[in-house]
Amino acid sequence: MRKSKLKIGEILLNEGLINQSQIEEALNFQKLSGRSIGDILVDRGLIRENDLSNALAKQLDIPFVSIKDGSLKPSDDDSLDKLIPQYFARSHMVLPLSKHLKSLTVAIANPLDLLLMDNLRKMTGCDINPVIATKADIREVISRFYGAKDLLEEAVDSSYDITEAGVNAFKKQYESESLEDIVSKAEEAPIIKLVNLLLIQAVKDRASDIHIEPFKEKINVRFRIDGILHQIAPPSQHLLPALISRIKILSKMDIAEKRLPQDGGFTVKIEDRPIDLRVSVMPTLFGEKAVMRILDKGAVSFELDKLGFSEKHLNSFKSAITRPYGLIFVTGPTGSGKSTTLYSALNYIMTPKKNIMTIEDPVEYQLSGINQVQVKPNIGLTFAEGLRSFLRQDPDIMMVGEVRDIETASICIRASLTGHLVLSTLHTNDAPSAITRLTDIGVEPYLVSSSLLLIMAQRLVRRLCLKCKAGVKMPDAIADRYGITKRDIFEARGCEYCKNTGYSGRVAIHELLEITPELRQLIADRAGMDMIRQAAKKAGMRTLVEDGLSKIMAGTTSIEEVMSSAFE
Repeated sequence: MRKSKLKIGEILLNEGLINQSQIEEALNFQKLSGRSIGDILVDRGLIRENDLSNALAKQLDIPFVSIKDGSLKPSDDDSLDKLIPQYFARSHMVLPLSKHLKSLTVAIANPLDLLLMDNLRKMTGCDINPVIATKADIREVISRFYGAKDLLEEAVDSSYDITEAGVNAFKKQYESESLEDIVSKAEEAPIIKLVNLLLIQAVKDRASDIHIEPFKEKINVRFRIDGILHQIAPPSQHLLPALISRIKILSKMDIAEKRLPQDGGFTVKIEDRPIDLRVSVMPTLFGEKAVMRILDKGAVSFELDKLGFSEKHLNSFKSAITRPYGLIFVTGPTGSGKSTTLYSALNYIMTPKKNIMTIEDPVEYQLSGINQVQVKPNIGLTFAEGLRSFLRQDPDIMMVGEVRDIETASICIRASLTGHLVLSTLHTNDAPSAITRLTDIGVEPYLVSSSLLLIMAQRLVRRLCLKCKAGVKMPDAIADRYGITKRDIFEARGCEYCKNTGYSGRVAIHELLEITPELRQLIADRAGMDMIRQAAKKAGMRTLVEDGLSKIMAGTTSIEEVMSSAFE
């Protein structure tokens, strides 16, 4: 009988690279993220990518190649770059090495991807002979082999290789084209390539959104990176109709409808991981504008310990979310990381012994082991209606995307008072304001006081680039106001690594309000927000600015970031 192959985790365990508890922790996170065990272990720094690739090679009995031993080197005379185009190689982490008759040897990071192997066979017309290499090595050799020319820049440049008369002819033709012709143009190779390269570049730049905007004489293309929009070189204006049509086709929208807004989405695989895109198309004066929200689960950490909490805030938040019942709010403006915090909280408390249900608008990330419901107001499935049904589904924990009205708020409070833990969000500037917001929409103060466990306000600030941040002195006015004696801090400078922004990545700052007996009484007595805020500070609440200052002192962010994000 053929002996079954060991799993990756078992190989790594046998070689002493990880222990059993680390495997179990990675398996739990895999249920949430859907990613491979190996990738999770590498991301957490428990093993090196080299260790993972070697384990895969042993598991599958496939050769392992690398730059270091000189075996990861494409041959010079087989026109390999024509068999596998650069954009495909980059997006799927594959590298052609040699070709003999109808057999093509390809270095690949994940040979278990059967769909990719099948696509390679169809694309090249060859039998694929895989060898394993690390993603880092493949990425480096791709740059050497295909050349340093930026693919997106090249595609954009080529879009202008058309005369003005040709552009006008194209526009005239497009206005009278049939639906079949529009679809045909949207599926032409240059348009497909341009859309693919936009997506690849956006993911590479860690963008959260892609904006494609039509104007009278041009197209604007912008990536939102770390919360800030950055303009990139746009393609020629004549490609707009086909570009938008391609995005609509991918998103399963009505390609013929250009007068009304449409929403859709699709999933692509970039650098061997699935990327979800949520797409919105809106008619404007000069054509349709498309915005693509990039939901890269692999780039988001749903671990509370990695969200920037101070030790005190982390302990308080963990204590609240492990209570058997009560109401917890996370507040802040759109884009402040509220959903990530709630998903991380659910990940922390998730267990087979608990029935966890969420109702969201929209469902941003799919969490394995949690029952998620998408709001659909057009058929009557609102937050309030969904919550009523939740109470008949024997839930232990409920997460509500947002409390917008008295009906939703009342059901949340009733659920929290009848033995359920309820987590939700509000759009308020700080934590104390959430109490006022609830009473303003019509919730009785005695219900608010008896149900609330904790309110946390948060903002996202950009992290200083580690490669170029520079030491400066804190301004006297700020240091004196907050009684700061240590004046040595850092400011943003800018370098090639951070694209001259001075920042790379983001971290949250928090304001955490625990509901003490004194605060419960103040809320029940309809005390004003100022009085509640003073009592909260007396009880030890640290404001957003004060938490931001601690991150400034630690060299994590700058004064400009904190002061622009968290006003007292």
